[in-house]
Amino acid sequence: MSKQATETRGFQSEVKQLLHLMIHSLYSNKEIFLRELISNASDAADKLRFKALENPDLYAGDAELGVKISVDKDAGTLTIADNGIGMTRDEVIDNLGTIAKSGTKAFLQSIGSEQAKDSQLIGQFGVGFYSSFIVADKVTVRTRAATAKSDEAILWESTGEGEYTIADDNKETRGTEIILHLKDDDKEFLDDWKVRSIVSKYADHISLPVEIQTIDEETKEAKWEKVNKAQALWTRSRSEINDDEYKEFYKHISHDFTDPLSWSHNRVEGKQEYTSLLYIPAKAPWDMWNRDHKHGLKLYVQRVFIMDDAEQFMPNYLRFVKGLIDSNDLPLNVSREILQDSKVTQNLRNACTKRVLQMLEKLAKDDHEKYLQFWSEFGLVLKEGTGEDMANRESIAKLLRFASTHTDSDAQSISLDQYIERMQEGQDKIYYITADSYNAAKNSPHLELFRKKGIEVLLLSDRIDEWMMSNLTEFAGKSFQSISKSDESIEKLADQETEEQKQAEKELEPFIERVKTVLGDKVKEVKLTHRLTSTPAIVTTAADEMTTQMAKLFAAAGQKAPEVKYTFELNPDHQLVKLAASTTDEGEFADWAELLLDQALLAEKGSLVDPSQFIQRMNKLLVK
Repeated sequence: MSKQATETRGFQSEVKQLLHLMIHSLYSNKEIFLRELISNASDAADKLRFKALENPDLYAGDAELGVKISVDKDAGTLTIADNGIGMTRDEVIDNLGTIAKSGTKAFLQSIGSEQAKDSQLIGQFGVGFYSSFIVADKVTVRTRAATAKSDEAILWESTGEGEYTIADDNKETRGTEIILHLKDDDKEFLDDWKVRSIVSKYADHISLPVEIQTIDEETKEAKWEKVNKAQALWTRSRSEINDDEYKEFYKHISHDFTDPLSWSHNRVEGKQEYTSLLYIPAKAPWDMWNRDHKHGLKLYVQRVFIMDDAEQFMPNYLRFVKGLIDSNDLPLNVSREILQDSKVTQNLRNACTKRVLQMLEKLAKDDHEKYLQFWSEFGLVLKEGTGEDMANRESIAKLLRFASTHTDSDAQSISLDQYIERMQEGQDKIYYITADSYNAAKNSPHLELFRKKGIEVLLLSDRIDEWMMSNLTEFAGKSFQSISKSDESIEKLADQETEEQKQAEKELEPFIERVKTVLGDKVKEVKLTHRLTSTPAIVTTAADEMTTQMAKLFAAAGQKAPEVKYTFELNPDHQLVKLAASTTDEGEFADWAELLLDQALLAEKGSLVDPSQFIQRMNKLLVK
């Protein structure tokens, strides 16, 4: 291999901003840097174990994988070394010099001046290595890839001020050594007891032994002492693990600094043997809506790490779940093809999915506030499950939360079970309305009849809701009914006419025919309705036709949707309808018919094809 000269390179601009932020801000929890570096070392060991399945020679020269921490008080340095997979020159540049592996761009976009001192944000964006600069004014990295020779090592160094140098180096052993040149204010991390306490706090759960160098005061000999349990947490009995250990392990595998909302540790024996440890995060990851968002579980086979983000074990609508699965039934040299085709994989996926849904159901039952916190972060994603997972649709529906006319709030806090408990005697349908916003749904004229009758209606305003309801046809034996569609049950609610009303309707039959003549094929049908109290007219669609919101979804996706043909329903008791009916001038009557239709369309769709014509027509009638 040809030698390359020492190179000075600039960080990507976002990394430069991040480093500036870390160096010049005060953090309340500086010790996080050590957790991140130990976590990275653990990942490097996991990757080596996996690569060594095919190439056992990669283990050459080392009896055991581990992390070694040493301090040099005279030099003011703290060194964290591992004998894991190591890095090549290109990998060093990719991992330590660019945004590609760090997500710092989104991090910087999300962080405001008030949040600049919040170190908890670091973990959410996978920028753990850069936390070194919280305590160090210079960081030196010496690394040698497992496949490289001793003279093919790489030396990386930076003061975090915008540039770094990279050069060839000699290193006798594979792996990575990170030397932190501590700032004067952070020399406390040279204290043996301080380092031990941090390691005990953050690294007990990882399977890699973490050793600290001690110097015998008499003989001056250096000895290494293991300070963590070094037993993979998921292999231990649940009764031996406390909540703090579960939380720290979550932070280790997710690089999230926030405690999880809930978790489930499960060992299954019998036909299939596996262990799963699944977590529900408290916060959504910054890239959850990115198309290339990585999700899935860490996969271990017989305690050997196989891969990160094994998405085959978790459906897309549960992509927020973190955790791992350790199977005894998959081959050690497992490939993605085997994962995709394996019946074992499908069974594990089904089991993990049910486990997560049970966790969420328990959370909803035991802690209402915590569940609403979960819903505010991940509710939109969970809604995708109604169309993706037919087998668990009822379980998913139990977990859904809605705004409704029962509360005067846009908070989505009402469950379908709660709705059914409040249903009126004889009511056999769950009524809902979809709209562009909560206010549009809450103030829809379609609600007038239901408010009058005291019947609760679910108010749906998320973009995904119309698609969700097209997949969710019933719950607990009750069918769903959109109140913007024509339906017999709604007609029955409204159809309580007196003889006087029936006589008035008969007298208005010529008026209805005149409206039909004016509007022609702009509407499917024109009729009178008693659904309304304060609104002159509405439009509805037939039960088997596309709704307005679904047509909008098609348009937003750039697809041509079938034209929606509406039924135009007029309120015979409204003053404007009576005024229009009494108009003898045919030109003026046409303006009234068009105006009332445009009003109804505007309330239904939120926009008009020709708003200027609507305004001109309204102004003309107002002047008269």
